[in-house]
Amino acid sequence: MRLHPAVVNHAEQVLREVLRFTGPADVILSHYFREHPKLGSRERNAVAEGIYAVLRNKLAYASFAESGFGPAMRRLVLLGLADAVGADSLAGLAQEEADWLHRIAQIERHSLPAALRANLPAWLYDKLVARDGEAATLQLAEALNRSAPLDLRVNALKAKREDVIAELSTAPIECEPTPYAPLGIRIRKKPALQNLPLFKSGAIEVQDEGSQLLAQIVGAKRGEMVVDFCAGAGGKTLALGAAMRNTGRLYAFDVSDKRLAKLKPRLARSGLSNVYPVVIAHENDAKVKRLVAKIDRVLVDAPCSGLGTLRRNPDMKWRQTPESVLELNAKQAAILSSAARLLKPGGRLVYATCSLLDEENEAIAAQFLEAHPDFSLVPMKDVLAEQKIPLEMQDYLKLMPHLHQTDGFFAAVFERKK
Repeated sequence: MRLHPAVVNHAEQVLREVLRFTGPADVILSHYFREHPKLGSRERNAVAEGIYAVLRNKLAYASFAESGFGPAMRRLVLLGLADAVGADSLAGLAQEEADWLHRIAQIERHSLPAALRANLPAWLYDKLVARDGEAATLQLAEALNRSAPLDLRVNALKAKREDVIAELSTAPIECEPTPYAPLGIRIRKKPALQNLPLFKSGAIEVQDEGSQLLAQIVGAKRGEMVVDFCAGAGGKTLALGAAMRNTGRLYAFDVSDKRLAKLKPRLARSGLSNVYPVVIAHENDAKVKRLVAKIDRVLVDAPCSGLGTLRRNPDMKWRQTPESVLELNAKQAAILSSAARLLKPGGRLVYATCSLLDEENEAIAAQFLEAHPDFSLVPMKDVLAEQKIPLEMQDYLKLMPHLHQTDGFFAAVFERKK
């Protein structure tokens, strides 16, 4: 069945706004859909998927759109929608537009120049090629340009993974256990989860497998004092609270009360009563200083470029610049240094990002060790063995979408010397 002809116009209007890169694409889309409540769910889905297809393939599409008819923005939208829902679903096209889309569909994507196939901004592409070589960069880019599956984490306080898989299959929702995270479930098609009894009861939460593994390497235990230093909307906080079996104290710090407000309903569903959300003004807030040398474990999921999450946020690659990454580096170093003060002797500090860049990852870890002789690096291979995670890593955790089917994540584990 064909989509309403107005879909192309709606998509064009949204794309114009999204390509200004003044804010996240998902926020712009939600705002647009709220302003146009008459758009049906099928139309909304087509517009959203079409926009994401343009963001993933912007360089290749811009090259294709040099041919064709009509305004350039319309050509980009047609390419995105054709990729997302198929050219045959589009109504209201001029004959020459339909013919043009058919011609573009015949182009063998693998014959395009490497930089066009990667669909990454030049600064990022060059940086990755210099580090990993062209073939590996293309493999990574190809994985980043596919949409992510939906991963769930089972709340061990409320359910067992095998029982949840059995219940989901009666829905019927096709799913499988994640390969590395012991409580993870991967779903290929994305159902409306919020209507499921499992979701309403807090037995499952949406969380990428990579993010679940980050929470796991913190190694939080019953009765401990733990801090999630940049808690955000609290996915890792909830995983840590469940790992602590709802005992001890878990502080969820964040500078954004809006982000922490999103944690509240999730917390209520989870059944956790050991979590204390705390809004802080900055990393040196008095509320942080009160806990100096009292904490067993600290997770710093630092603000970063987010370049490991391009499967979900393809606009991120066009919104970041070498300059914005430099600004983040200063912030990452300051937050890590401040968080380190909270640890008791023998305490564990985990520094993590969802970035692929050395300067946000290894470089920050090395700089931290140099400035903090009272901390030592715990090799990741030891942490993975301790947590029984079947992954081969040496010093650091480096998860990659093309190798591990997770978002791109980095983590370093430090211990305060006794």
